[in-house]
Amino acid sequence: MISAAAVAAVVGFVPATAQAASPSAGPGRTASTTAPADGAGQGAPSAGAAAQTAEDAAAEKAAREAVAKDIAAGNAEAAEAKAGARATAPGAAAEQPYFQVFTGESNRNAHGMGMAVGVSTDLTQGVVSYKVDWGDGSTSEEFGTLKEVVFLDHTFAGVGSHRITVTATELLEKLTAVTVTEVVLDGTEFTPHSPTRLLDTRDGTGAPAAGAVAPYATTRVKVAGNGDIPAGVTAVALNITATNTTVDGHVIAYASGTKQPTTSNVNFAAGQTVPTLAIVPVGADGYVELANRSGGPADLIADVTGYFTKSAANGYASVKPSRIADTREGRGTARGQAAGQSTFALQVAGQGGLPAQGVAAVALNVTVTDPKGPGHLTVFPSGEQPSATSNLNFTAGQTVANAVIVPVGPDGRISIRNGAWDPADVIVDVTGYYSADGKAAYLPEEPQRRYDSRPWGPISGRNYVREGVWTSGRALEAVVLNTTVTNPQGSGHLAVAPDPTNGGGVRPTPPDSSVLNWTKGATVSNLVQVDMRNTGYLDIWNLGWEPTDLIVDLVGSYDRL
Repeated sequence: MISAAAVAAVVGFVPATAQAASPSAGPGRTASTTAPADGAGQGAPSAGAAAQTAEDAAAEKAAREAVAKDIAAGNAEAAEAKAGARATAPGAAAEQPYFQVFTGESNRNAHGMGMAVGVSTDLTQGVVSYKVDWGDGSTSEEFGTLKEVVFLDHTFAGVGSHRITVTATELLEKLTAVTVTEVVLDGTEFTPHSPTRLLDTRDGTGAPAAGAVAPYATTRVKVAGNGDIPAGVTAVALNITATNTTVDGHVIAYASGTKQPTTSNVNFAAGQTVPTLAIVPVGADGYVELANRSGGPADLIADVTGYFTKSAANGYASVKPSRIADTREGRGTARGQAAGQSTFALQVAGQGGLPAQGVAAVALNVTVTDPKGPGHLTVFPSGEQPSATSNLNFTAGQTVANAVIVPVGPDGRISIRNGAWDPADVIVDVTGYYSADGKAAYLPEEPQRRYDSRPWGPISGRNYVREGVWTSGRALEAVVLNTTVTNPQGSGHLAVAPDPTNGGGVRPTPPDSSVLNWTKGATVSNLVQVDMRNTGYLDIWNLGWEPTDLIVDLVGSYDRL
């Protein structure tokens, strides 16, 4: 509503010559009224005319005061009625001044935006009504003086483009101007994609030619417009694998055309094959850059499992991390290790807090443990043939985890193939899902380092770090992190969970889930999507018995309605 200062300004107005009440409006970015040319025969007013002018001025002042009082009392209808009666009263002048409305917009979160509205006019006094049709079936009205900029906030029911119409009306003169603008919100929604290889430098897939990426060099991955991936993609879910590595190093994934960040996505040692899921912003040219940050050549592979666009698709919903498969105990599948070169189906819809219908894709943490030989694991939608992609690579006896986002088949299931020749145990934890009914939209961000223990000292065994997440009034569903453990002094595993005390001083109970596993001296990373629905803090646990260094990079977040 109009401020007390604005009301005081209206009450104190000294009216000029009365103006015409005829409105002039039209669609477009701005609209205005225009005063007509001066008439002939103008001269000094007679005594009677002067008396009439003084009388009109007094009446005008009284009318403005009455309108201002009604607005201050919150009675907009009465104010408009009085303003209209005065504007059409006998003797109202016929001049029509310049009157134009302007707007300025800024997105404030995935679903909402702020708007500044004001008018440009040669009137010196007045009260303006701003009626806004937000283009999503909702309207609002606010008031301000002629000289005041009014700030509006609105939350839309969905992401995408919205046509907003602002109608500004000066309540006494009944001058009207209209502006229409198209606004595209920052929020993005997810479209799952069957696992598909976009880049493989070993054979030249998606690259200018076959050949490893040189030390400290980059290679490009075409995302937007590649195959059936549309233009306008803002972020992509990629499983990035480093292989044929020659020295220790890491891979950085980032949007083409932007500065290379100091964060990391994949960490590897010489001779290792390491995959890590990444949600990466896509550059304006439709590409993602992959940088080999090591002193030796390395082959890089990128497999797509979905992408984000600024249009309605599938929103995200967090669930409490829940184990839905464990071959060691027969949970979700047959008991006993998955045989080499075998595939088993896993029901995900209706499990672990997921709805029974409508799940388009699922966010998982998949772990292989006690494999009897080297190999890889592929996760894919049920009803499809396994692709040449992989989600985890492992060696004999290794325990390794990786985040996975995978489309769900029509029967609510996914399939998991052990591509090794030897058996291995498989564990699957669900952390969230995407569906048409999902209310959270993704906001990709420039990767930023939020925590690094190395300058201060490692985290002791069985201890945790509590990190606050600045929300700025946003309703967070989840944050997306890349977590890295380095310099561990023993074996262990990492867990990330929402802080149950919301930043309170009480030590929480350690969670029973894990997001990555390590052995002494290894550097291991993994993507984590952390539920933030009921807290502004998260806890990152070293659940090993020996100290380790921890690095946390923030790469994005989900805003809910």
